[in-house]
Amino acid sequence: MFANREQLQEVLKKANQQARKQARESGASIYYIKNNKRVREDAEGNKFVIVFDATGKRQEFEYHE
Repeated sequence: MFANREQLQEVLKKANQQARKQARESGASIYYIKNNKRVREDAEGNKFVIVFDATGKRQEFEYHE
């Protein structure tokens, strides 16, 4: 197992980086929550906020940090 929290965090960070790299290489988008917003990041690194209106219709807007 892991000796401490820092080691576990480093392993998780590397796994995250690897998953992002594989998604980019395959042309897939990745989805995550940042600043309480749903975000889609495409393979080129463009980021979009995902919003659902009252009827459930999905919309995307360019994300600015």
